[in-house]
Amino acid sequence: MHSVERIGRYRVERPLGTGAFGTVWLAHDDALQAPVAVKVLADNWSHRLDVRERFLSEARLLRRAGSRRVVQVHDIGELPDGRPYFVMEYADGGTLAELLDDGPLPVREALRLTALAARGAAALHEAGIVHRDIKPSNLLLRTGPDAGREVLVADLGLAKILAEASGLTLAAGSAGYRPPEQAEPGAGIDERADVYSLGAVGYHLVTGTVPGPPGKVVRPDRLRPGLDPGVRRALMRALRPERGRRWPDARAFAQELERLASGTRPRRRYRWLGAAAAVAVAAAGVAFALLDHGSAPTVLRVEDRTGRVTADVPVEWGGRLRDSGWDPGSLGLPSGHRPGFVVADDLANWQDLGADVNGMFVGVVGDGDVTALVNVLVHPRCHDDGARDHTLAGWHGRVRTWTGCPGGGSVVEAALTPPDGNGHPQVYVQIRRAGAPSDVRRILGSVRVDG
Repeated sequence: MHSVERIGRYRVERPLGTGAFGTVWLAHDDALQAPVAVKVLADNWSHRLDVRERFLSEARLLRRAGSRRVVQVHDIGELPDGRPYFVMEYADGGTLAELLDDGPLPVREALRLTALAARGAAALHEAGIVHRDIKPSNLLLRTGPDAGREVLVADLGLAKILAEASGLTLAAGSAGYRPPEQAEPGAGIDERADVYSLGAVGYHLVTGTVPGPPGKVVRPDRLRPGLDPGVRRALMRALRPERGRRWPDARAFAQELERLASGTRPRRRYRWLGAAAAVAVAAAGVAFALLDHGSAPTVLRVEDRTGRVTADVPVEWGGRLRDSGWDPGSLGLPSGHRPGFVVADDLANWQDLGADVNGMFVGVVGDGDVTALVNVLVHPRCHDDGARDHTLAGWHGRVRTWTGCPGGGSVVEAALTPPDGNGHPQVYVQIRRAGAPSDVRRILGSVRVDG
C-alpha cells in the first residue's frame, strides 16, 4: 500500500483498513471542514470489470439504504489511474471487532449494540437489500449526541438485492457468522440470513467467542455462567440452522434484545393463593399466578379477562397473553363472542408452524360439536399421529397430535366436554410445542371454566 496524499479534493490523513477489494482512508474535506472515510479500489483489481462493478454497486446500495443506521455515501469519483473511489461518513469509534479486543462486553451493552446493528440490518431489508456478511468488523461505532455509542452497518461488498437473492450462485459470508444457506452455492436466501449473522455477533459480544458451525453452537450460558435464560433463548433462536425457526426478521430480534437490555418485565402485584401460592403478575389486566409448590416456580396459572377460563401452563410459556376471548365461527362453529385466551413465549408467530413457539389456546364453545371439529382439523405440513380419547380431571377429551411440523415442532388439538354429557360448556384447546409434545394430560386436565 503506497503513500497517498490526496484523493480527489480530499486530503488523506491515514489508512483505516484494508479489505479484499480496496483500502479505506481517513481523509479531510477541507471545503466542509469535516473528516470523511474514502474507499478506493485496490490496484490489483482495477483491470477486473466485474470487481469494479461490484465496488461501485456497494456505493449505490449504501446510498439506496438512506438510513442513519447505515454508513452514508456523500460522493463518488475516479483517480487519475482510473480506479474508482467513494466517500463516506467517518465513524469515530472504530468497529465492534476492535471493541472485542478487550474481551466480552457487559451483557446489557452487548445486547444494546447488537440491537442497534439489527435495526441497521432492518433498514437495509426495508430498502430491499440483504447484507450477507454482517460481522463485528463490518459494524462501525460512532459517538452519538449524548456521547453514547451508535452502530453503523458498513461494507456492502457482498450485499444483494433481495429480489435477486433467490438466484444466488456464489457462497458468501465469514466463518462463524455465516448461516448454512450461505455456505453452499446456489442456495436462495432472504433477510433471515442476516438474522443468523446478527445472532452470531450478539453471541460473540456476550461470550467473547465466535460461535461454532451451524447446529453445533455451544450454549452461551456455558461460556458465560449466570447468563439470563432469556438472553440465551434469544441468541440461540437467531442461530437456528433452520431459518424458519429463527426470528422472523431483524426488527423482531432487535425488539427482544432491547427488552432484555432494559430489564423490562410485566408489572407485578401480589396476592395469596393458599399453600401453593407464590406471586401474581398483572399483564393486560389479567392475573398470572406462579405456583411454586415449595420450590422455584414451574407452573403459571393463566386466566382470561372475564376470570371464567383458567389453565396451568409451564412458566416459560408466559411471555405474552391475549385474553379478550374469541369467535368460534372462525373454525366453522356457530359464531359468537366467547371467553378464551392464548398464552405463548412468541405470540407474534403463533400461527406460523415453522416458528419456534411454545404456548396454549383455550376457548369456550357455545353451540356446535367441538369433538367433530377436532376430528376433521388438518395440518397438511405436519405428520398426523392420530387421535385418542382421554378421561381427564373434569373432562372427557378427544386429543389429536401432529408432529414433524416445518420447524420441527408439534401441535395438539383437543375437544374437552364435561363428563355429564350435557355439552356445556365445551372447550377447544390448541397446544404448540417447539419440539415433541409433552405433559399434555396435565395441561389439559388443568383447564377450568366457571359459570
